[in-house]
Amino acid sequence: MYPTAPDHEKYAGDHDHHIPGHVPALSPHGAARVYAPPYVVSTVRSARHVGGEWSSGLCHCCDDPANCLITFFCPCITFGQIAEIVDQGSSSCAQKGTCYGILLSTTGLACLYSCFYRSKLRGQYDLEEAPCVDCLVHFCCATCALCQEYRELRSRGFDMGIGWEANMDRQRRGVTQAPIVAPGMTR
Repeated sequence: MYPTAPDHEKYAGDHDHHIPGHVPALSPHGAARVYAPPYVVSTVRSARHVGGEWSSGLCHCCDDPANCLITFFCPCITFGQIAEIVDQGSSSCAQKGTCYGILLSTTGLACLYSCFYRSKLRGQYDLEEAPCVDCLVHFCCATCALCQEYRELRSRGFDMGIGWEANMDRQRRGVTQAPIVAPGMTR
């Protein structure tokens, strides 16, 4: 990681004082020089969210099998939960879920309604418009899009089953969810 002793000349400065964090080194002439280790760039990314990136992929629906099944058979429930959080409690899960259900059963174009909430979610959390534009994602694979949005909000600390007000109450009291830990090595 650090250069060998003969290479210290490349990194040594002409300093006569000691700098914290630096190791003094002797030059071949016997004079003390300060050795500054090279700058090391960390490539470790935060386990939390990087601006612009979704916490999971569009087709990772089975990362949460229960939500996947609920969304497949009754997407209005998942949509209602997402809409309540994205709207910050200005409308209830039941109201938005009912609207979605009516649009889905009468016109089949509930995807136009839900893509608006995907855009709003992306704007709130500075997420990229990926893999394509929001309306196309919801038109082609609405179930996957709803599952991804649900997982995104859950990974940001929201308990999707209790609604906006209860989540805000938890934050005010200082109650947080345990962090999601990636599974380590197993034997």
